[in-house]
Amino acid sequence: MGSRRGRGALVAAALAAACQRQAAPGGGGPASGQIEHANPSYDEGVSWARKAETAPLPTPPPPPSPLPRGAEPPAAPEFKPEEIQAVSFFEKAIAAQPDDPRPHLALAELLAPHALHRREIQEQAAYTRKKPARGKAAKATPAPVQTPDPSGIDYGVERIVRDYGAAIQNDPQARQPVEALVAFAVHVGDLEAAEGALQELVKRVKESPEPFLRYGDFLLNVKKDPEAAIEQYRQALIWRPDDEATRAKVAGIYIDMGSQAYGQKQYGIAQSRFSEASKYVTDKGSAQGLKVQDYLGRLREIRGR
Repeated sequence: MGSRRGRGALVAAALAAACQRQAAPGGGGPASGQIEHANPSYDEGVSWARKAETAPLPTPPPPPSPLPRGAEPPAAPEFKPEEIQAVSFFEKAIAAQPDDPRPHLALAELLAPHALHRREIQEQAAYTRKKPARGKAAKATPAPVQTPDPSGIDYGVERIVRDYGAAIQNDPQARQPVEALVAFAVHVGDLEAAEGALQELVKRVKESPEPFLRYGDFLLNVKKDPEAAIEQYRQALIWRPDDEATRAKVAGIYIDMGSQAYGQKQYGIAQSRFSEASKYVTDKGSAQGLKVQDYLGRLREIRGR
């Protein structure tokens, strides 16, 4: 039950965002402020999305009586009737005006929480199948059969990424659909889509270190590519050279790589890494500064032998 309530909150938040853009002056159109052509189906979809915000969550159909032994009771439908109507109208809006970014974005944001909910259920089911009963050895259990949603709505990750992509392509200045795709793609583990969106964010947000920092953090923490992360942090430092937090990140990466090379007795590489780290350490008496000086001292001793 908790996951259903959590999913309901996500759905409401996504729908509210779509409705706020529709209500705000120029909120439904491109960041350039161009006025969209009328798209009645999109407006109708937003209307149904508003209704879905306050509509109750779907309830499971009554189970057969008696319930067959070992059978699971029926699950609640994934979509509210109002959401189904909204999806239908957004799809009509896309068919009528494929270049209108608004229905693409609204549809992706409506479907994204449902995709995350399905992923949560699948992960929980996988965990349950692997977890052995107390005092018993683990026993392989076949994966449940995936049945199509009775609504017929495709809310798979690929479809949602595609709609976010269409919204981004059709609105070459807006930031919001790019941000939304980054968040969704990271959450579902589509690293290719997430990286593409972060690269697009770098292009759209001008003269700011922020997009480079976010891309660098993604490369470092998600893709585990520290050298590529350094390049993004260096770009960020062009716009904010005295940012101690970013300098510390770069120094920390070089220190980690230097320590690893030192442990493998690759002393030439270690020397290079710690020398690079020293360029980004402002306070030589800090923990990072002392560590760099310690390793450089060890390397001088090794070379002097």
